[in-house]
Amino acid sequence: MFAPSLKSLIEEAQALLEQRAPDSAPVVLWQRVGEAAEAFDKRIALARTRLPDSRALLAVCSGPRTYAAPDGVRRRELPPKLHALLHPSRPARYRIASGGRGSGKSFSYATALILRAVGSKVRVLCCREIQRSVKESVLRLLADRIEAMGLGQWFDIGATSITCMNGSEFIFEGLHANITKIKSLEGVQLCWCEESERISERSWETLIPTIRTAGSEIWATLNPDDAQAATFARFVTNPPPATLHEHVIYSDNPWFPVELERERAYLQSVDDDAHRHVWEGQCRTASDAQILKGKYFVEEFVPGETWDGPYFGVDFGFSQDPTVMTKAWIHERTLYIEREAWQVGCDIDRLPGLFDTVPGSREHASRADSARPETISYLQKHGFGHMQSVQKWSGSVEDGIAHLRQYERIVIHPRCTHIVEEFRLYSYKVDRLSGDVLPDVVDAFNHGVDALRYSLQPLIRQGNTGFLEYLTQQVAAGQKRKADTAPSVRAIEGLGSAMTPGEIANYKRRHGRAIH
Repeated sequence: MFAPSLKSLIEEAQALLEQRAPDSAPVVLWQRVGEAAEAFDKRIALARTRLPDSRALLAVCSGPRTYAAPDGVRRRELPPKLHALLHPSRPARYRIASGGRGSGKSFSYATALILRAVGSKVRVLCCREIQRSVKESVLRLLADRIEAMGLGQWFDIGATSITCMNGSEFIFEGLHANITKIKSLEGVQLCWCEESERISERSWETLIPTIRTAGSEIWATLNPDDAQAATFARFVTNPPPATLHEHVIYSDNPWFPVELERERAYLQSVDDDAHRHVWEGQCRTASDAQILKGKYFVEEFVPGETWDGPYFGVDFGFSQDPTVMTKAWIHERTLYIEREAWQVGCDIDRLPGLFDTVPGSREHASRADSARPETISYLQKHGFGHMQSVQKWSGSVEDGIAHLRQYERIVIHPRCTHIVEEFRLYSYKVDRLSGDVLPDVVDAFNHGVDALRYSLQPLIRQGNTGFLEYLTQQVAAGQKRKADTAPSVRAIEGLGSAMTPGEIANYKRRHGRAIH
């Protein structure tokens, strides 16, 4: 434990006063790694006496503190492992946090970057592999943390950037489609790569030499998926020099919420292997047993006016199982999942409030699990009058899976975190001895998928005949729309000899007509 001398305390307090920031900006003081709480309290008290009343003191603590902070002092607490990893006194080129869900990685990284930005002028690049818009970035998380930390007056939060009154700047970019722009960035001192398990080797090879300012650092947070993935191999399996790495899980987060604990305990009870992957951050490779592998994509989208839907489905939880509502749309052979409501152990009187988090759920028809008629009746009497029970038949699950796989793509909005997780884990059983994939579906990670199946039942029906009818109607409607603008088939046939194969192919793609 540290026992600083009075002289060192005075020198530190003087250094705080000389931080490169406006005279009224907050001053940041970090608890040292391994420093006892009582020793840090003494440093806080002395620093406070050396600061003018107009300047707040931000004390960055390792773990939670229960006693009241002195006047003019705002405590900012981080999980101990992440506090040590992000401590500015520890020199590092790379600061890497891997681990599972609920560990506090993103929360802590955002907090630490804000503290760095308010303490001195820095330029921060926040990036991820795919970012089609700033909505997909961590801008919202940083903005929320700034407000929660009471620092809103020191920052200007714009639509595409965040700036601090001392000149610090946050910029947000995607790596995959902006290689040239990334290469042109200058003066970046800190770079945070969120969801870095998805970052490709090509992107790393471009990014790393771009962050070349003296003393610059690259921070990365990841939920490991594949041990062969570029980020895991580069920074966890074979880390370069000057790398600090911590693997953190839910038990390392002193503020792990009770709502997530219910979900964690549920997953552990149904599949311990999946629990180790999701909550403990262990790698899990893709398997042929995964039912929807290669079929789904996680992307931002806004439903169009001509889209079919919305389709609402509900799967009720039993005991500690999750209750789920989904909202989906269909457009041009693509299934879009826009919203989810998800809660483990939700009592019946709380269901209306849960489903109200999905816009339009009271106004539109919804289809729910027929195993709970009394729950459906309750909801019908409490504002969900359009809710109805689905029909089930022998093979209805298999028909539903076949229906989902008939879409060219299934696009899941990134806000639907549980649905994304289920699609990755939804799988067939595997023979324990031979490793053969069996035709039986594992009865787990299927609550959101079941809700989705229920919502689409009119298109599925027995034997998937509903989907064939739907496609027939779509083709007929499409041909009717195009008939007004497309040349007649007879006219095209007359031009057939004058059209190149490429022109014929383009016509087919645009108009859906058969040309011979």
